[in-house]
Amino acid sequence: MGVDDDAQWRERQRRAVAAHAAADARERAAEQAEAAKLVAAFAAEARRRGLATDRLVATAHDGRGRYRTRITGWYVDRARSRAVDTDGRFYLLSVPPSLGSRLFGAEPPPSAPPLVVGRGGRDGESVPLATLLSRRLEAGDDWR
Repeated sequence: MGVDDDAQWRERQRRAVAAHAAADARERAAEQAEAAKLVAAFAAEARRRGLATDRLVATAHDGRGRYRTRITGWYVDRARSRAVDTDGRFYLLSVPPSLGSRLFGAEPPPSAPPLVVGRGGRDGESVPLATLLSRRLEAGDDWR
């Protein structure tokens, strides 16, 4: 293999990697858009049904602290680690521990919702987002 052959091979490899990364990004964006629609539909249906909202609480990453937030919405899992606010945004309610959060409350940012909750997690438990949201709606105010 000559110098020119090496350069051409590296360029083909670079293009293949870039094309693969672009395809992955498009797939992730499509999944996130679909999941965002599910979350918005959940919030609309929860409001329509009159499901009671909660002032959401975030937990420190290390599990040692719980911090109030200004977010109002519905927890969508029993662990109270995922929630949807009244505007239809998805939240992961895990934040870095901090004195500021303890004193003034935490402000977790909205997250891109996954189509499958828990995919790739250590415990192997995963559930489609649509199923999780449907279960939460069906439970109504008995969720608590």
